[in-house]
Amino acid sequence: MASTYSALKIELIGTGDQQGTWGDTTNTNLGTALEEAIVGRATANFASDANLTITLTNVNTTQIARHLVLNCTSSGSLTATRDLIVPAIEKPYIIQNNTTGGQSIRVIVAGTGFTVPNGKTAFVYNDGTDVKAAFDYLDAPTLGGNPIFSSTGAVTMPVGTQAQRPTPAKGMFRFNDDTDQFEGYDGSAWGGISGAQAGGAILTNKSTASASYTIATGENGLSVGPITVDTGVTITVSSGQRWLVL
Repeated sequence: MASTYSALKIELIGTGDQQGTWGDTTNTNLGTALEEAIVGRATANFASDANLTITLTNVNTTQIARHLVLNCTSSGSLTATRDLIVPAIEKPYIIQNNTTGGQSIRVIVAGTGFTVPNGKTAFVYNDGTDVKAAFDYLDAPTLGGNPIFSSTGAVTMPVGTQAQRPTPAKGMFRFNDDTDQFEGYDGSAWGGISGAQAGGAILTNKSTASASYTIATGENGLSVGPITVDTGVTITVSSGQRWLVL
C-alpha cells in the first residue's frame, strides 16, 4: 500500500510498506515536517512585482508553505499591495512583511484575507477558506476592570488625519495629525483634548489655526489670542454657538 499524506504533508506509511527504511521516513516526518510546522521559519520571496503563491506537495521534505513563520521579502520594490496566496488548509502563520517598496502584503486563500503593513509582523490563522487575525482579544493585568501599564515608557495612540478618522464610537481617543493634538469622541462629535502645564495651572493652545475646524452645535470654543488663521483654513462656528478669543 502506497504512502498517503496529511494536510501538512506528513508522510503516512502504508501498512507493511518501507520495510527497513521506515525509520528514515519517520525521522524526516519528525525532524523536518513537524518541526517546520511548529517552530520553522522560511523566506517567502516575491521574485517580481506580482502576487506570490506558495503550495504544498506530497513530499515530507522541506517546504516553505509548511513553516510557522514566513519572512516575506522581495527581489525588487513592490509598487502596490501584493497577495501571498497560501494553501487551503487549516494552519497558523506568523507573517513578517520585510518586502521593499513600503507596500502591504495580503495573506489570502480565497476569502478577503488579512493585510500586513510593511515592516510589521502579524499572527494569523488560515481556516482553509480565509485568513484572519489569530485572535481579537488580549487580557491584561487590571485593577477594578481597568488595564494597568506598569512600564516607565509610553503608550502610543493611533495617529491620523481628520479624513482618516474611524467610524466614531463614544469614548474613542486618538492623535489628530492635522491639528497636532489629541482628540476624543463624546458620542456626538470629535473634540480636542488639551493638557495642563506648570503643575496643572496653565492650559496652553497654539497661536496659529493650521487646520479647518467646525465648532459643532451644542459646543463653544475658547482660545487665548492673538490667533492667526492660515490661508485656506476655515473656522466654522455653528449657529447659536460661540468662539471666544481672549
